[in-house]
Amino acid sequence: MTRVVEAIYEDGVLKPVEALELREQQRVRVTIEPLDGREKGGPPNAGTEDQRGAAVQRLFEVMDQSTLSLTGPLPTRDELHERR
Repeated sequence: MTRVVEAIYEDGVLKPVEALELREQQRVRVTIEPLDGREKGGPPNAGTEDQRGAAVQRLFEVMDQSTLSLTGPLPTRDELHERR
């Protein structure tokens, strides 16, 4: 089973923000990906072109899996911007 969970690094320990269904002393593989986009010493939202491309690819994959569908006529521009 593969899961992605968020964790907070505090006092030298990674602490998951949600409960993990693991047995005591179970070995796991951890991949570190900062959520704020900062590498050590780097500016916010820094990332290589490959990382940005991978993020866009993940976005498109999630969008493809979406069950959102539009049915019926779409509103016209005038209807969208109508002010009452």
